[in-house]
Amino acid sequence: MAAALLSIKALSSPPTPKPSPSPTRKSALHSCHDFSVVSRVSRGAVKCQALGEGSQQTQNIDRTVYRGIYGPWSVEPSDVREVILYRSGLVTAATSFVIASSAAFLPDGASLGDVIKQNSDLLYAIGAGGLGLSLFLIHIYVTPIKRTLQALWAIGVVGSLGTYVSLARPLDESLIQYVLTHPNAIWLVGPLFASLTGLVFKEGLCYGKLEAGILTFVIPTLLLGHLSGLMDDKVKLGLLGLWMVLFTVFAARKFTQPIKDDIGDKSVFMFNALPEEEKMALRRKLEEQ
Repeated sequence: MAAALLSIKALSSPPTPKPSPSPTRKSALHSCHDFSVVSRVSRGAVKCQALGEGSQQTQNIDRTVYRGIYGPWSVEPSDVREVILYRSGLVTAATSFVIASSAAFLPDGASLGDVIKQNSDLLYAIGAGGLGLSLFLIHIYVTPIKRTLQALWAIGVVGSLGTYVSLARPLDESLIQYVLTHPNAIWLVGPLFASLTGLVFKEGLCYGKLEAGILTFVIPTLLLGHLSGLMDDKVKLGLLGLWMVLFTVFAARKFTQPIKDDIGDKSVFMFNALPEEEKMALRRKLEEQ
């Protein structure tokens, strides 16, 4: 499963934006005019904003201007909100997963374990929702790759809901319990975890995060081991524990990164939002320069 996502390496690894001193009023206006790209893209619309001394927004917000492939860009308040929501979705998914999975390590009959098992479907839904939020806000340069991850998430959600309503509920079992006792159900819920694998692979590749790189192999290995029936229960429990630890570290470390890291080279997204005619004109302009 991780191998199927190797194409992300060539297509989605973001170039590291290099900070440069804030341009003067003249150079900022010149850059905006030349590139037809701007410091903010909102819902696919491109808007050009001068960075002159008279800009009220510039006076109120101290922003570093970064040099991107297609022109200068800066971090906007809307970018900060998106990144915080993206990271919060990952924390939500990780927290829900860890709590739900911890029941496997508690003694049989433990009151805490019983409470977790009774609410496992709710935890699963919350975790899936958090992952969905992150996949909606994730920054990947090549749109088809992003849409593929989102489609996998949607298929997994539909499959999970169908498994619960049609298979687990008639047996008075939770979704997780049904998947544990019926390994073939992995085919139905697996796409959800495939989308998670793609997300952590992208994070590991772009930022060199060891825990994300290991998760890329742990997640599909555990799921395929359970599906095939070839993996011993002790091995599965060990991989589950490793998944819990790595997922916790991964989510926690996201908040140690600068905001700009999760934005990537914003000029690429602004370029992608331009009409084709303006893209061609910009390419010609860059070639001339």
